[in-house]
Amino acid sequence: MIGLARLMDLLKPPQDEEGEDEPKPSDLTVFASNSTLHGISHVFLPGGVTPRRVFWACSFLASLSCFLFQVADRIIFYTEYHHVTTLDEMESSLMKFPAITLCNYNSFRKSALTRDDLFWVGELLGIEKDSPEVLEALGIPADSGPIYPSKSYNMQEFYERAGHVMEDMMLECRYRNQECGPENFTAVYTRYGKCYTFNSGQDGYELLYTLKGGTGNGLELMLDIQQDEYLPVFGETDETSLEAGVKVQIHSQEEPPFIDQLGFGVAPGFQTFVSCQQQELVYLPRPWGDCRSEPLDSPYFRTYSITACRIDCESRYIVEKCKCRMVHMPGNATVCSPDQYKCADIQLDFLVEEDNTFCVCDTPCRTVRYGKELSMVKIPSKASARYLARKYNKTEQYIAENILVLDIFFEALNYETIEQKKAYEMAGLLGL
Repeated sequence: MIGLARLMDLLKPPQDEEGEDEPKPSDLTVFASNSTLHGISHVFLPGGVTPRRVFWACSFLASLSCFLFQVADRIIFYTEYHHVTTLDEMESSLMKFPAITLCNYNSFRKSALTRDDLFWVGELLGIEKDSPEVLEALGIPADSGPIYPSKSYNMQEFYERAGHVMEDMMLECRYRNQECGPENFTAVYTRYGKCYTFNSGQDGYELLYTLKGGTGNGLELMLDIQQDEYLPVFGETDETSLEAGVKVQIHSQEEPPFIDQLGFGVAPGFQTFVSCQQQELVYLPRPWGDCRSEPLDSPYFRTYSITACRIDCESRYIVEKCKCRMVHMPGNATVCSPDQYKCADIQLDFLVEEDNTFCVCDTPCRTVRYGKELSMVKIPSKASARYLARKYNKTEQYIAENILVLDIFFEALNYETIEQKKAYEMAGLLGL
């Protein structure tokens, strides 16, 4: 009997261990207890709601809200495409000298004008072709007989023939204390007529560099502005000037001169010192900025710049409106006749002064400009006036009214870099 009882005990199922009747934890509780997310393991616990669990739940929700707010704020900030601007100064042992374009404020020499010129372009110049007073001022005999004008007129030839000649204006030229001359200048046409560019970098002209900053290490010119050749002013037109002197623009070789709007004036009777500093500017394209990185769709300019864009756009506009181009404009269109020039002057003035919707050009993503500081001293001094008059076979009054000295140099052999950078990138958004 004892053996049978023992056998029955062995066949009975084993008794449940203590605590088997307690409910199994939920999957969420198991996940929370194994999660590395701070606080969540204290929220999802077996059992009822306790003050401790409420505290941890509130803390967890507050932390999660702050986290989501920061994420949303950073995403919004990123999608606003902010940028920052950095300024740095770089030293260099060798710097390319800029291009220097200069124009006489007087576009046409009166000694170059003929009666045929007066017939065709007199109205453009504000000159009456038959006025004895005008003929006398121009040195043309009033009794020289009737005018027999040519059947056609070439404005390109007139600009080239009547413009000031560098060989006549230049008295002295030195670059880095070495002699230079008219052969170092390239003729270029602007709204001021025939102008000249030093260190243009065009084919056949070697680019010039400088090794030092300060006066004596740049370009020094002594010019005669030839006021005796200035056209008499009997009325104001786009082709007449009330000023005396030269207009100067300092620009890079990749940028065409736009001297009527970007140049500065240099007066006779003064030596003008122009201290330059090269600035390299880097802008961001859209959506961080507004610059343009694409090349200009033009066969006349290799590099995109605001001035190249403006000149190209103005040329297309004048060709469209007047069916011709002005002398200073690039292209294969026919050069405007004197009558067409009236149309071109009106349209170009409207485009420059009043129309703010056409020919608006974006800033290039990379460009070079030159900051300038000007200072002047009076020349000649009383002590040097007589010497200069003898040297150049002029009167002292002529020297005072016509001679100027222009000295352009780098302030130091360094340059500034001004660069726009993205304030926030994807790597920063991800915390990398």
